[in-house]
Amino acid sequence: MTKVYGIKNCDTMKKAMTWLTENGVAYEFIDYKKAGVAEANLPDWNARAGWEKLLNTRGLMWKKLSDEERFAVDEQKALKLMAQYPSLIKRPVLDTGSQLIVGFAPENYAEKLK
Repeated sequence: MTKVYGIKNCDTMKKAMTWLTENGVAYEFIDYKKAGVAEANLPDWNARAGWEKLLNTRGLMWKKLSDEERFAVDEQKALKLMAQYPSLIKRPVLDTGSQLIVGFAPENYAEKLK
C-alpha cells in the first residue's frame, strides 16, 4: 500500500489525498510531524529523490529560518535542517515501495500511479 507522508493541515496534502481517493488509490497517511518519522526516513528519501527535491524553499518555514541557516545549503545542511524542521520537507512524499514521488501534480500522479 502506498504510504503518504506529510502534514494533515497542508492544502497541498488535502489536494493530493482527494486525488488519491477519487482515483481509487489506497493509501496510508502518516503525519511526519506527529509521528516523528521524518528524520528516520530522510536518508532513504534522499537516496531515492535527492535533497534538492525534498527541501521546500518556497514555504513559510524556509522564510522563518535565519539568513545563516539558509546560506550555502548543501546536502548535509539540508538533511539536518529537514530533520530539525520537518515542515521544510516538500509535501506530500508518496512511497509506493517501488518509487518515491515528492510534491503533488495531478498529471504526475496520473502518470505514475495508474
